[in-house]
Amino acid sequence: MIPPALLAIALVVGMLVLIPARRLQAAEVAPRAIGLYALTLWCLGMLLSVAPVATRLLAPIVLVAFVAPFVGAPQQLRRVLDRRRPSLQSRPPMKNVTPPETAGDDAG
Repeated sequence: MIPPALLAIALVVGMLVLIPARRLQAAEVAPRAIGLYALTLWCLGMLLSVAPVATRLLAPIVLVAFVAPFVGAPQQLRRVLDRRRPSLQSRPPMKNVTPPETAGDDAG
């Protein structure tokens, strides 16, 4: 039987984890990465709330993991995550900016 207090803590931590997860979703991060992030953050939060012995180690990790999606702009986050995946879109062709040569332009 799960104690009601533990269930309440699990629900509160879960609701708090959804806040940065929503920010990652707005930044168009892959759903699998968001799920892994949310599960990891929820596990760390539960460990922090159930076993306060690990507070000195876990509190900074949880704080940085919680705040990170809000500090980085969505474009920066996408740029970091897109480095791992090959680009699906091809780049536009390079512009030719060299001035055209004319027949009357002889130097000499």
